[in-house]
Amino acid sequence: MFAPRTTPWPLVALFTAGYLAPYLLPTTVGRLDSGLPLSATQAGAVGSALLLSSATAGFALASRVERIGARALARLGLALALFGYGAAALTTAVPAVVAGSVVGGFGSGTATTVAATLIAAQRDPHRASTAGLLTVSALAGAVYLTVPHLGPGHGQPLAAIALTALAVWPLTGRLPAGTPAAPARNHKARLPPARSGLVLAAAMLCWSLAQNSLWGVSGQIGLTQAHLGEATVGAVFAVALGTGLAGVLAAGALGARLGRAVPIGAGTVLIAGCIVLSASATDLASFATGEIAWNALYPVVLSYVIGLAASLDPRGRWAVLVGSASSLGTAAGPLTGSVLSAQAGFPAMGAILAAGLLVIALPMTAVALHTSGRPLLAGAIRRRGGHPAALVAAATGTPTGAVPEIGAREQQVVEIPVDAPAVPAQRAYGKAGSEVL
Repeated sequence: MFAPRTTPWPLVALFTAGYLAPYLLPTTVGRLDSGLPLSATQAGAVGSALLLSSATAGFALASRVERIGARALARLGLALALFGYGAAALTTAVPAVVAGSVVGGFGSGTATTVAATLIAAQRDPHRASTAGLLTVSALAGAVYLTVPHLGPGHGQPLAAIALTALAVWPLTGRLPAGTPAAPARNHKARLPPARSGLVLAAAMLCWSLAQNSLWGVSGQIGLTQAHLGEATVGAVFAVALGTGLAGVLAAGALGARLGRAVPIGAGTVLIAGCIVLSASATDLASFATGEIAWNALYPVVLSYVIGLAASLDPRGRWAVLVGSASSLGTAAGPLTGSVLSAQAGFPAMGAILAAGLLVIALPMTAVALHTSGRPLLAGAIRRRGGHPAALVAAATGTPTGAVPEIGAREQQVVEIPVDAPAVPAQRAYGKAGSEVL
């Protein structure tokens, strides 16, 4: 477990409050379907509207956290989540539920934006994001175990998100009033590096779309195709999220030993297989195996992607933009999964989503390789932080084209002309301590 002195727990709590709504998506959509006069597709559309509002907050606030201030913006987001989700939980009028969900979603997105920005400013963003994923997974698992015993109705999962926002509010006093500034050399830098960030953002939109297309209908798969009860499905989700805790712990222990390309690329391929298994499940064994394996892998890959996005810009701008693109894909997931399953069935939906993930794995892995290290010279010198490679190039006269593109955390090598006369060539040397001949 992480040492308390190195883990920013108020930031982790804010991360949890922002991410809880997507984690509770299956039970939220399922309860909207069963507790309100809505069809499965309409309930999925409400879930998509909630998450779309969350993504909108990220895009709108990505460049404004420093100006508004992290503490004030976090409190605004938690207040919107409290009142939005709380109002939606307390009413049965469909328009009011939709409006409250959208307002609450914007609050969740605001909290997530502040958390992502502050995580990018940490010395070890992977550690902070891993701690956040651990906390939100544990809390979501507890909710899945508790909600089935609280009776029918759509309000319980929404109330859980609202109460989490209320519980996190006192901790915002320990957040900085503003966003910690990046080092002086990066303070006025443009958004770097644009190509890698755009590719990662586009890939994450599609990656999250595939993940949440299944996650949004997983409850329906368990209830209708696997013929399980709500309590059993909730128990499977709780165990799956608990397994996800172990996966996140493993990712935290592994750290950067394998780089980011292997966990992201190979993990996405394995997730595709889990989606096929889960979507085609017809009994408890296959459903539980698919969901548990999938949830064990999903937060591992996500933690590395969050760290990759944070490494592109220490000011947190790409972390927020990539996270917002992910939220946009997450928002479209429930509706996409509902439409695909209604038109083609759950197994066909799983095959389509898995094929898409296999395609998406390629650009994500390419970005991870490009930013984490690639050969500089024929001698296969590799960069991790960029500084040693740059010094070698400067000292040996290596052409600048042999050095990879400078990343957000690297220092550029500037050539400084020196007016001192050149040292004449030496033709021969005497013994040690002798004069040059």
